Amino acid sequence: MNKETYYSNGKLLITGEYVVLDGALSLALPTKFGQSLIAEPIEEQILRWESYDEQHNIWFETTFLLEDGNILQKSFPNDISKRLLNILVTAKQLNSNFLNSNSGFKVSSYLDFKNQWGLGTSSTLINNIANWAEIDAYKLLEQTFGGSGYDIACAQNNHPITYQLLQGKPSVNSVEFNPEFKDHLFFVYLNKKQNSREGISQYRSQKKVDLNTIEEISTITSEIISCNTLADFNKLIMAHETIISKVIKQKPIKECLFNDFNGSIKSLGAWGGDFILAASRQNPKPYFKNKGFETIISFEDMILQE
Repeated sequence: MNKETYYSNGKLLITGEYVVLDGALSLALPTKFGQSLIAEPIEEQILRWESYDEQHNIWFETTFLLEDGNILQKSFPNDISKRLLNILVTAKQLNSNFLNSNSGFKVSSYLDFKNQWGLGTSSTLINNIANWAEIDAYKLLEQTFGGSGYDIACAQNNHPITYQLLQGKPSVNSVEFNPEFKDHLFFVYLNKKQNSREGISQYRSQKKVDLNTIEEISTITSEIISCNTLADFNKLIMAHETIISKVIKQKPIKECLFNDFNGSIKSLGAWGGDFILAASRQNPKPYFKNKGFETIISFEDMILQE
């Protein structure tokens, strides 16, 4: 057996956060940042796991025993190793031949973005393990972390997509989203990672979203994809913010933190952390740096287009 290498793209959900779970048409963009996984056979019947950050420093390592078709924790478990074990065991349930050889494995996983950025540390890992185990990544996600699955779609696609759950099944379509005004679009990291599982749980605890809201967001998604001017784009993302604000009963991020910003701002994914999208005629970097936000990435540098 030879060394095997897998790679998955990171993700950003531009429209449809939360309501994508209830069937809204959403725009999702794979990022130029992602995660790779290298699996090398070794003689010892163990699975030695090492996770590396974007500086190629180990940030997590653990060892599992491979015995009689079972994956067992060898070292004292922590939360990360428990989650990883759950993913591997679930992958084996979906393909009983996975990790069934006479050899063990050394697995090295490499992020090329900071793991607190929220660009898909979990989803890229799930997709890489699913490819290694030769199973359906959506099923592996559903039985481990949960969520809509848009992040798996981004992991697997090298271009902008629309994502929609139709009768609970993913519908993924490639779209052109490379707007003429892209030089005015920036992604700003809010200096804190948001737990998307908690965001989903909180959203699910509220009363079901009405069909009108789903249709409104779906229409905004279509209009954002086809819009030609920054002015129209700003109007659409402000309308989107207003709708989601009512759905989740939270104030829009611009109102909370950036009410003096000359342009429009949109939360992405679970509100309250990770990245926001800022659209402005002027270069917004001095504004955000003055407020203590140092990670500001242009559309061109963030978004994968192939």
